[in-house]
Amino acid sequence: MDTTVLTELIGQYGYLGIALLIALENIFPPIPSEVVLTFTGFLTLTAGLNVLGAITAATIGAVLGAAILYAVGHFLSVERLEKILNGKVGQTLRFKAKDLDKATKFFQKNGVLALFFGRFVPVVRSLISVPAGMTHYKFTSFIILTTLGTLIWNTVLIIVGRMAGSAWPQIVAMIETYSLVTVIVLALAFVGGGIYFFNRKKRL
Repeated sequence: MDTTVLTELIGQYGYLGIALLIALENIFPPIPSEVVLTFTGFLTLTAGLNVLGAITAATIGAVLGAAILYAVGHFLSVERLEKILNGKVGQTLRFKAKDLDKATKFFQKNGVLALFFGRFVPVVRSLISVPAGMTHYKFTSFIILTTLGTLIWNTVLIIVGRMAGSAWPQIVAMIETYSLVTVIVLALAFVGGGIYFFNRKKRL
């Protein structure tokens, strides 16, 4: 995505722009969250955005987008969804019926953990909400797991984007190549660093 568009949207609408972009990313994969989030982290250095506010806005947007796809899965049959994805709508959203099948199998195989760890996997990250809706998975649990997964994803990428500064595109390239492994490593490093500084502060 052209960073000029991101700059204008986030610059004009601030946190609302971040929430909207991430909500759309959940429904419209050509808008990659890796780009939006790391660039947002970079903008916290230059555009007067607050890191906590950016993380909160991104998480709200992600949960909203996921809830919309949950509703789609809840109210439409498998046959109807496959027909839609194989038609013009699927082409526009760049979703394919096999993508839905992939997310469904991931959900069936991994159960509850799929809703959490699925947020770190390209394509599955967006579509995992659909089989959750199709199986009428408890909505409260769905929202909790989705919030936790997206909160970690958003926090890590925004902070990494801030730390990378103008080098944020290189971070995006690395994440796109090694998405799940990279984010897990970064998340562990982030949590480990937080625990270290917390314990250090307690000792002082």
